Amino acid sequence: MKILQIFNDYLYAGGEASVVSRISGLQLPGLSLETCRFSSRDWDEMSLPVWRQAACMLWNPSAIRQLRRQQEAASADVWLLHNLFPVGSAGIYREIKRSGIPAITYIHNFRPFSVNGYLWANDQVETAGLRKNFRPEIRAGAWQDSQLKTFWYAMIIKGLHAYGAYRRMDGWIAISDFMRDVFVDAGIDPAKIHTLRHSWDPLPAPPSHRDDGHYLFLGRLAPMKGIGTLLEAWELLRVEMGPACPKLIIGGDGPLRDEVEHRAQNTDTVEYAGQVSGDNKTRLISGCRAMIAPSVWWEPLGLVTYEAYDYGKPMLAARSGGLTETVINGKTGYLHEPGNAAEIVQHVLKLEQNHGLRREMGGEGRKWLLENTSEKVWREKFTGVIDSVLEK
Repeated sequence: MKILQIFNDYLYAGGEASVVSRISGLQLPGLSLETCRFSSRDWDEMSLPVWRQAACMLWNPSAIRQLRRQQEAASADVWLLHNLFPVGSAGIYREIKRSGIPAITYIHNFRPFSVNGYLWANDQVETAGLRKNFRPEIRAGAWQDSQLKTFWYAMIIKGLHAYGAYRRMDGWIAISDFMRDVFVDAGIDPAKIHTLRHSWDPLPAPPSHRDDGHYLFLGRLAPMKGIGTLLEAWELLRVEMGPACPKLIIGGDGPLRDEVEHRAQNTDTVEYAGQVSGDNKTRLISGCRAMIAPSVWWEPLGLVTYEAYDYGKPMLAARSGGLTETVINGKTGYLHEPGNAAEIVQHVLKLEQNHGLRREMGGEGRKWLLENTSEKVWREKFTGVIDSVLEK
């Protein structure tokens, strides 16, 4: 059985690109897998005029030629679709209909029911797109900070809905039950959607227990990630605990970087670590008391939870989207209402008052990771999805 993955790389690599690469590298018994990749960076480097980019989002001849070449070479039995825009173009859906090749969409975010993929506009969750109403996102310029670009992309998505592109999908893979439920509520046939959470390669054993006295946030510094709530919580903690207040270390980049840097420069309880990777990332995670994911948007899954558990650390997360499926409240960490800084404070205080609880919760998280993210189980479920699609 042969599979062709199709993916348009974003300007800045993120979790979706990692998943595509991970799938490409897996040994899948009975399956061979090739990847057709496009890159948004190509258009930037070519300085392609905006009008030409807009036209190519509808139909990109070079992308379609590339896809046809790779399909001819691979003789794929099924296509696995990830992000297709802007370079791959809406034309790929026409190719699916023309070729008759079964196609499965891997659901990483909320497209095709949100222009920016986040169901997020005006610094809040915006669900109108689930009813194919993109006006709130258009008014907010929710894609690339442009009302015109958002309008154009929204019209393409609406056109694909009208064309029946999404109804003709032979299958969908959701990375959490939450995402599956959202898509079913939006009108996707529940018989076609399969939940398949990401697998994980755990450390052979968690590093020896270390406590460097800090709590850790790693992620994009954007409003939807709850940065404002997190900073508010640490100000409340500083007032509550005084000199005993533990340090908050924030790693990542994004539109709120200046705000985070300013706060770090003006208080000794917040530190900005910049982009974090490699040995520095290992050091920060292995030495933290807990990791924090205070997202105020609907987080599809949250791989940061996997990272915390791999190092035997508790997770303090918002009761948001897929995070509720990976954080067991009171056992592997604590869940708080999105945007509730006071609740984060109470959870930190509980961990500060009971050092043994931190280690116990971290151990339960590690146990959850080993039991629920096996690559072997993922392979079996993935193969089952492919088989079910081809049998129809």
